[in-house]
Parts: sequence; structure tokens; C-alpha cells
Amino acid sequence: MRRVFSLLCVLSFAVIFASLVSDYDEHQTLSALAVHYLTEVPADLGAPNVVTGILITFRGFDTLGEVAVLFMVAASVGLLLAGEAGEKAGFGNRGSDGTDRPSELVRNGAEVVLPLIFLFGAYVVMNGHLSAGGGFQGGAVIASGVMLLLLAYPSGSINHGFLSTTESLAGVFYVLIGIVGIAFGSGFLDSHILPRGNFGTLFSAGAIPLISALLGIKVGAELSVIIDRFRS
Repeated sequence: MRRVFSLLCVLSFAVIFASLVSDYDEHQTLSALAVHYLTEVPADLGAPNVVTGILITFRGFDTLGEVAVLFMVAASVGLLLAGEAGEKAGFGNRGSDGTDRPSELVRNGAEVVLPLIFLFGAYVVMNGHLSAGGGFQGGAVIASGVMLLLLAYPSGSINHGFLSTTESLAGVFYVLIGIVGIAFGSGFLDSHILPRGNFGTLFSAGAIPLISALLGIKVGAELSVIIDRFRS
């Protein structure tokens, strides 16, 4: 009976998916809203990456809510999974002395790849207004480097106090920049509070690179704490 029910569910999803695919028609022209943003973001904000410009400025309150949700997730995971000191579960092979040891491939690979991962994460954060990337993406890349670090050194630990302080300061400065935008600009997280600079250069698009950097720091710290908590 269970197999028949599962088969009916699969067939139902197949019918729904087939109906969606059969009616799919790719738009050959941009909508009026898309044209508006594609022209407004580069012209008004000075950011070649339209997506980053929209997320950081036009949808600033939404982005603030997203990082707040991520903070609550990190806090909840820490509350549920935090264990006593010394109860960390390692990822490596347990040696004869009872300590966790990663494989030689993981350790040597981490020593080579880790600097590149952190450098690429910083690049993605700082160039988010110019090309694909931004604070969220770069922060996730940095957190993946932290995961590799924990795999290579399973008996080690990360400083939660430092990460919590860094994440909190990034959040405070993020909100302060939003308030400055209200006071001296045209709204919350208005990027015009800083000079636009030359279009397409690293130091351009007003306050967008600064806001993106704060998002990258906040997201990277929060995800790193979540990853470490899952070792409890």
C-alpha cells in the first residue's frame, strides 16, 4: 500500500511538472520593470552589478531582515547544539593517543587551498558591485574555508567570542550606515552618502562596497559559528 501511495505521489508531481513545462514560454523582451532597474541602477547608483545594487539599496530593509534571520539561526543552533568544553566531535581519524587526526591529503590540501579560499572570498565581497558576487556570496565562501580548516584541524576550535564580537560590530555599523542614509541621504542605506567615484572601478558606487563588506563579515562570521556548532 505504501508503494502504491508513493507511486501515485510521483505520478502526480510528474503531471504537474509536465503541465508547467508544456506551458513554459521564454520571454524574448524585457519587462518594463526590468528595463527600469537595468537603466536606473548603473545611472543612479553607479553599480554595474544590478543585482547587488538592488539588494543593498532599493531592498535595504529586506537585506537587513535576511541577515537578522541568519543571526537568529546562528543563535538557535548555538543554543541547541552547544556542548560542554572538550566535547567537540572531530572529523578526522582517531590516533593511538586518542586525538583526532585528519588524513594527510586533507591537511596538506588545506594548507595550500585555504589562503586561496579566503582570498577569493574577500575578492567576491569587494567586487560585488562590479561583477557577480557580494556580501552574502563572499561570506559563504569564507565560511566554506572555515569548514575546511575544521576538517584539517578537527581537535582545534574557533574563537566564538571574537566571531560574535565581529558579527555584532558589522551589524551595528550596517544599521548606522542605514541611519546616516536617512539623515543625510534620501532613505535607509542610501549609497549616495559617499562619492560615486568612477564607474566600473573598485572604489565606486558610493557606499555599496562598504555595505557589501559589512554583509560579508557578518554572514561569514555567522555561518562559521553555525558550522562549528554542528561539531558539538
